[in-house]
Amino acid sequence: MTDTSQTLNVLFLCTHNSARSILAEALLNHMGQGRFRAYSAGSSPRGNQQPNPLGLEVLQHAGVPIDGLRSKSWDEFAGPQAPRMDLVITVCDNAKGEMCPIWPGHPVTAHWGYADPSEGDAPQDVKLEAFRQTMLQMRRRLALLVNLPADKLRPSVLQSTARELSIP
Repeated sequence: MTDTSQTLNVLFLCTHNSARSILAEALLNHMGQGRFRAYSAGSSPRGNQQPNPLGLEVLQHAGVPIDGLRSKSWDEFAGPQAPRMDLVITVCDNAKGEMCPIWPGHPVTAHWGYADPSEGDAPQDVKLEAFRQTMLQMRRRLALLVNLPADKLRPSVLQSTARELSIP
């Protein structure tokens, strides 16, 4: 991002790109007011991976559009035709520890870890509540990001800004 009036491109990463990264993408696009454009991807999405239906349900219930959300590989964002990212955020501990591609433009990176709301064999209503709680946690952190003054989003300070927001 060379100018603070430009849109900041943010890529959220998780292993399968079915839950946390999808939630973050949808939320930031909804909250970003044109200052941010969010994307999501996974390091190893399963074949025919789809966004988790419970995640889509909590987003819809919160009034967040889900049109166009899909699970995809991070390879989609590593090539020369990909949108240039300004910020790449891992949202799961597994993706944090993986060797990421070399992103075009060498974006700033940060880790904002969230527990996996889809993990385990809990009943559907318990998992739905876990998704809701994860979405609320993300919304609080993303609200801090979108309300930052432009000087905190300049390339020279974006790294420290993004990492400061990782502290709950």
